[in-house]
Amino acid sequence: MESILSTLMSTSTSTISTTEALLYGMGASILGFVISLTYIKTGTVSKNFARTLIILPFLVCMVMLAVNGNFGTSLAVVGAFSLVRFRSLQGSSRDIGFIFFAMTIGIICAVGQMPLAVIVTAIICGIHFVLNGIGYAAKEAGEKDLRVTIPENLDYSDIFDDIFERFTLSHKQIAVRTTNMGSMYEINYRVRLISEENEKDFLDEIRMRNGNLTVVCGRCDMNEAEEL
Repeated sequence: MESILSTLMSTSTSTISTTEALLYGMGASILGFVISLTYIKTGTVSKNFARTLIILPFLVCMVMLAVNGNFGTSLAVVGAFSLVRFRSLQGSSRDIGFIFFAMTIGIICAVGQMPLAVIVTAIICGIHFVLNGIGYAAKEAGEKDLRVTIPENLDYSDIFDDIFERFTLSHKQIAVRTTNMGSMYEINYRVRLISEENEKDFLDEIRMRNGNLTVVCGRCDMNEAEEL
């Protein structure tokens, strides 16, 4: 540990030319591009986030090199970046993981350990591709999120049970909440349809039962906030 710290401190206090800094930054951007491709190929994609992953390692590397007279200060500045709350859609744990991934690569490039940065990028990207390929912890195929609105005078406990028996392989009530100032209930179910071709008939049956109020059926992650 002492040898690693001494190496980092000596790297941070040494004079780095503009050309060397730009080379480190370009290397970080190339690895950021690889990270961005991994993000695109292994899950749901946000265009702006994918582009940010290319830029982030370069910025982190430049900040580290700009304050290379004090390694502790450079880490503090980079750490402050992680405290910034972006005014956008709520990020998932996957997005946060990729942010830390990109920042780590930027830091490794800044201390001049380009071979290590390439190895770390290859290992982490490989893990993502393997987990995505085998479907690790993926939701069961065909499972959908069903949200049904009913008037407050209806008993929601078993109102759709007969419809579920005819159209679904499985169903489970996830949550119930009041809406429209308490005059209606919104019920959230997790369902697996027997046949995707009968989805319209399934929704029509529910609409006739709930008085033609709002019915939403889609992917399980459509409106779902992912927990860390």
